[in-house]
Amino acid sequence: MIVRLAIGSLFARLLTVSMTVLAIGLSVALFLGVEKVRTGAKASFADTISGTDLIVGARSGSVQLLLYSVFRIGNATNNVTWKSYQDIAARPDVEWIVPISLGDSHRQFRVMGTSTAFFEHYKYRQGRDLAVSDGAIMADLFDAVIGSDVAKALGYKVDDPIVVAHGLASFTEHKDQPFRVSGILEKTGTPVDRTVIVSMEAIEAVHVDWKNGAQRPGQATPVDAIRQMDLTPKAVTAALVGVKSPLKTFALQRAINEYSEEPLLAVLPGVALQELWAIVGVAEIALLGVSAMVVVTALIGMMATIFSSLNERRREMAIFRAMGARPTTIFGLLILEAVLTATIGALLGLCLLYLGLFIAQPLLDSAFGLWLPIDAPSLHELWVLCSVVAASAIVSLVPALRAYRLSLADGMMVRT
Repeated sequence: MIVRLAIGSLFARLLTVSMTVLAIGLSVALFLGVEKVRTGAKASFADTISGTDLIVGARSGSVQLLLYSVFRIGNATNNVTWKSYQDIAARPDVEWIVPISLGDSHRQFRVMGTSTAFFEHYKYRQGRDLAVSDGAIMADLFDAVIGSDVAKALGYKVDDPIVVAHGLASFTEHKDQPFRVSGILEKTGTPVDRTVIVSMEAIEAVHVDWKNGAQRPGQATPVDAIRQMDLTPKAVTAALVGVKSPLKTFALQRAINEYSEEPLLAVLPGVALQELWAIVGVAEIALLGVSAMVVVTALIGMMATIFSSLNERRREMAIFRAMGARPTTIFGLLILEAVLTATIGALLGLCLLYLGLFIAQPLLDSAFGLWLPIDAPSLHELWVLCSVVAASAIVSLVPALRAYRLSLADGMMVRT
C-alpha cells in the first residue's frame, strides 16, 4: 500500500522529481566516470611497459630511471659503459637485453637509439607487440622509425628526410647526416608514439665529428667514410632486460646493483611504477573528493526539494492522517519516496556512465592511449550505488521527522 502511495506521489510531482533524478544520475555518472578514468589511467600507466623484468641504468633513483628510460622524461645522471652493458648481457640468467641511448631530439620529440631487438621485446598493454602501420623497421644506417604522434604532428610519411638535433633544446643540427623515415608505428598510447627511433650505430655516426658535447671546428666526415668506420657504441643510457626465469630476477638485480666496475642500478618496472603512482596519488584523491562532493550536493538538493514540498503537502498529509494513517506511515512514505528517487537516479547514472564509455572509449584510446574497458559493474561500483541509496534515506530523515511531527490540526489549518 505504502509503495503505491509513494509511486503515485512521485508521479504527481513528476517534473520536480525528474530534475532531482537527473541531478543524482549526473552526479553518480561523474563519480563512477572519474573512478573508471582513474583505474583506466592507472592500468594504462602500468601497461606502458610489460614483459620487461629489469631496467638498468646509472645509479640514481628508481623513479628517475623509469622516467627517462620508459617515459622519456628527464635525463640520466650518467651513462652505462659498453663494457658494463656487455658484461650484463653475457650473464647466464639474462635471456635478452635491449640497449637504449637518449640525448638527441627532433623538433621537440626525443630521439632514441636502440637495436632491432627493441621491436621484438618491447611489449605494452599486457603483452602487445609494436607494429608498423607503414614502411618497415630500420634496415640502413640512417633509417629512422617514428611514432604515430610524430608522424601526425609533423606530417611525415615514409621516405621523408629527418635531421636530428644535438641535445633536447639545441639549435645545432646534424645536417651532414640526415635520416630517412623507413617506417611509422601504429598508435600505442605509450611514449613510443612521441619517439624517433634509430639504431645505436646511427647515434655514433652522427657524433663522429663531435667531442665533449660540441662539434669539432672544420671537421665534416663524409657519410661514405662514416659507413666504413667501427660504430660500436661507447656507452648506453639504459637497458631493458629479460630474465630466463622469474626466480632469478632478484638475484640478477642484486648482482647489478653490486656491480664493482661502475655504480649501476637495476629496478623492477612494476615496483618503480607503484612508487611513481604513489607520488601522483594526491591528485587522484583530490579528484575523487571533488566527485564525492558532487554526489553529496545532489543528495542535499534532494533533501531541500523534499523540505520545500512539505508546505505544499501539508493538507495531503493531514488527509492521510484523517483517513487513519499513522505518523509512522507518513514518516516511512517520505523516506520511501527519497529511496525510490535515489535508486532511479543511481540507475540512470549507471546507464549514463556506460553510454559515455561507449562513445568515449575509441576517442580516448586513439587520442591519449587511455583504454577504458566496458565490463560489468564491479563490486566497488555496486557499493557506490548502494551507498548513494542509503545516503538518500539518511538525508531524508530530517524532512521525514518534520512531517512526522506535524499535527492533524496544523495540517487542516488554512493559512492566510
